[in-house]
Amino acid sequence: MPNTYSTRMLIIGSGPAGLSAAIYGARAGMKPILVQGIQPGGQLMTTTDVENYPGFRNVIQGPWLMDEMSAQAEHVGTRLMYDTIVGVDLSRRPFRLIGDGGDVYEGDVLIIATGAQAKWLGLDSEERMKGKGVSACATCDGFFYRGKKVAVIGGGNTAVEEALYLTNHSDDVTLIHRRDSLRAEKILQDRLFANPKIKVLWNKEVRRFVGGGQPEGLVGIELLDRENGETMLLDVEGGFVAIGHHPATELFRGHVRLDDDGYIDVERGSTRTSVAGVFACGDVMDKIYRQAITAAGTGCMAALDAERFLAEAEFEEIAAAAE
Repeated sequence: MPNTYSTRMLIIGSGPAGLSAAIYGARAGMKPILVQGIQPGGQLMTTTDVENYPGFRNVIQGPWLMDEMSAQAEHVGTRLMYDTIVGVDLSRRPFRLIGDGGDVYEGDVLIIATGAQAKWLGLDSEERMKGKGVSACATCDGFFYRGKKVAVIGGGNTAVEEALYLTNHSDDVTLIHRRDSLRAEKILQDRLFANPKIKVLWNKEVRRFVGGGQPEGLVGIELLDRENGETMLLDVEGGFVAIGHHPATELFRGHVRLDDDGYIDVERGSTRTSVAGVFACGDVMDKIYRQAITAAGTGCMAALDAERFLAEAEFEEIAAAAE
């Protein structure tokens, strides 16, 4: 028989944003329940070396960091639930989430921290070379390619921004695009074309990421010329796929307001969504920074916003009862 779990603060998503919200919520006495979802720990569970999370002088591993954050959240009073949410009811408080086994989770406030997933090319070689020279985040991993030849795949704002960022670490950056013009904003294109460290390969499609060496690392990218059908091998040690992200918001479509790109729309300077008592944090609402530290920061914001909402709601209830 399905169970019903109730809490003052309900959180969905277990990456840095959700766990940070849980830590702050638990310390505020909210006794939060966090439903971990299909990938407990979020994107950091597939990240090896993490060198830019504050507090660690040496490189740490993404899965280890998420294990520590999960343990901390539990230690201060969070209840972690291993379930995948398949339905939501945000029409009234308490809000209701339904797990795939039928269990019901109720919360006086809801924090959405379901994150976003990078879009990949879908190549077998890409999957094999992830973490071995292939990445979807230049600001996360570009530092590891100082002085090396790198390439960015894509033609939109993200790809151009990543190529420009990588010039901080490399004097040889190649942007690979499958068409003959970019989709990026003109001001970004102007900066790209004016940068002597960047060259553009037009009408090229990635066929294969080539590994080599011991231990295996990326040594090149095999490209197909879409005009003449010829193939070429581009010698690079770092390949960054920058073709966009999928925010995990399908579950909430029609329940909270989303922006044109599918991210949850929040009030400027806060984590408040279009539904009073529902808050969003991390990559599910942030399409600009997409870092573990910024996700954790907005998780803190969401917990504080939720706590204040509850305090104000309870004050209004007490005041109404006294009249």
